[in-house]
Amino acid sequence: MNKTSVTYFTFLGFPSYLEVQILMFVLLSAIYAVTVTGNCLIILITWANITLHTPMYFFLRILSFLEICYISVTLPKILHNLVSEDKSISFSGCAAQMYFILFLGTVECFLLASMSYDRCIAICLPLHYTVLMSKGVCTYLTLASWMGGILIPLVNTTWAFSLPYCSSNKINHFFCDFPPVLKLACADTTLNETVMLVSSLVITLIPFIFILASYTCILGTILRMPSSESRHKVFSTCSSHLLMVTLFFGSASFMYLHPKSSYSLERDKFLSLFYTVITPMLNPIIYSLRNTEVKKALARMFKRKILS
Repeated sequence: MNKTSVTYFTFLGFPSYLEVQILMFVLLSAIYAVTVTGNCLIILITWANITLHTPMYFFLRILSFLEICYISVTLPKILHNLVSEDKSISFSGCAAQMYFILFLGTVECFLLASMSYDRCIAICLPLHYTVLMSKGVCTYLTLASWMGGILIPLVNTTWAFSLPYCSSNKINHFFCDFPPVLKLACADTTLNETVMLVSSLVITLIPFIFILASYTCILGTILRMPSSESRHKVFSTCSSHLLMVTLFFGSASFMYLHPKSSYSLERDKFLSLFYTVITPMLNPIIYSLRNTEVKKALARMFKRKILS
């Protein structure tokens, strides 16, 4: 087989009609602006209000920062490709983009699990909350999430880009995601796919089982509460996090945990856009609309700005 050294890749996932490209550019630009602005507001509000200096909002600040980084890894390049004839990315740039997608996604999985632990302790063991969720514990959980995100995807990305690649460098996707890039390799990728599947199981199932166990304890505590008003008030503190877990884990699991025989390029392109673009945008919307304390802090902030 005639093999050539691939130095760059070209994206083919974009529509061929100029009108559709312009529409996508406008829509995605608006989504990017809303995502960055909304998540920056969440960080600012929870940092500026001393009443929100609690573990719950500490993790929310980290999550909002992650969402800004996550969408910034892919969307600026997608926007550039929509308005440019050159839809290429360098070999090293593609490797970096894939690594940061996997890295930030892994951190978010572990961070969502840490947030469920925080809610479980707050609801099930409120008298021990300040001890079990001290500043040191929050820092440790955050560092553990980041370390897991740094190390686990490193193996898959390094191994994938050490494979030989043929003269075909056309990626039928919007960015350098693992499955479409691996399809271009000239070698047998069965072992790579198996290791990626095992890594995905570790990254998604272990945090998900932990989240499920946390919410089982939370549900048991809620059901033992005497009044429906108390149950509703306590559950409302978890609803935003539960919705984010459903959106993120649902789309990521469909993307990375399905068998190879059921692989669908068009479906996976849609799912990739959903969890890398739509989910980060929904984070500030969900937490601002469904969280009374954030809404009150936001109202106070705007009120001070108007009066000043």
